[in-house]
Amino acid sequence: MQKRRWAALLGMVALVGSMHAESIEYTTWVKVQKSVPEYERVTQREPYEECWTQRVPVTYTEGGRTVYREGDRTAAGIIGGVAGGILGHQIVHSRRAKGAATIGGAILGTLAGQNMAAGSRYREPARTYVRYETRRECSTRYETKRVREFRGYKNIAWYKGRKIVKYSDRPLKKIPLTVTISY
Repeated sequence: MQKRRWAALLGMVALVGSMHAESIEYTTWVKVQKSVPEYERVTQREPYEECWTQRVPVTYTEGGRTVYREGDRTAAGIIGGVAGGILGHQIVHSRRAKGAATIGGAILGTLAGQNMAAGSRYREPARTYVRYETRRECSTRYETKRVREFRGYKNIAWYKGRKIVKYSDRPLKKIPLTVTISY
């Protein structure tokens, strides 16, 4: 409890003291004693192109088209007629209808054989060829360098025994200093 009272009392004294405090602020110029150029080591990557020629296999396909071929319609008709007649004769079991079935099968077989011979088609096989071409290939590579890069000037001055440092892109003769006096 005693500590809280002292803390509250000190806080009030500080508050009252700050209400009466005043300050003066002004700018003065301090003469620079020394300006030193500063550098730093930096890694740079520079791109360059590396090219070469090489033989590359190139595959291409030729052919592979559909061809229509006209067959021998007479031979196909005869073969179809014989096959149709035999089939018609075998299917029917009645003696009276066997003759009609044989003739009907022969007629249908002849027509089917002629139609098949009329429009036969097939696909020609495709041929694949390989030839070689010379091509120029390129690749981007990087060269790494460590270089010294200018960072700026370190300007050094002294004010009332204290060292003041200000960095700039050029050497300075004077450094502006803001001084605040509180009372």
